[in-house]
Amino acid sequence: MEKETSLTKAIFTAKCPKCRKGSIFPVSLYSFRKLTEVNQTCPNCGVELVPEPDFYYGAMYVSYALSVALFISVMVALNVLFDDPELMAYIGSVLFFNILLLPVMLRISKVLYLYGVGKISYEPEK
Repeated sequence: MEKETSLTKAIFTAKCPKCRKGSIFPVSLYSFRKLTEVNQTCPNCGVELVPEPDFYYGAMYVSYALSVALFISVMVALNVLFDDPELMAYIGSVLFFNILLLPVMLRISKVLYLYGVGKISYEPEK
């Protein structure tokens, strides 16, 4: 019997919400070609990963929330570590981390949106 993949691991590894085995994205995170393209169907169980046209536009709200959380985290970290640094330190740090984490945030926002709004329930036998 195969061990079931946890929900957290399936989300962070971008696996299908139905079987938690097939990949949601056709290319790896480090491939900047087609970075945000999503498989139409799961390669493992065949579930529809794009429930309707333009479904993933709603993931922009999740991406915005992640960007705000990153902004607040960087601001708090700078205040704690450097005791009120210059304004340019804030701006530079936020820009740096947003650009550095952009591929991760784009993908995780789509995955979270699919898991949250996609209405696909987990079926371990698939």
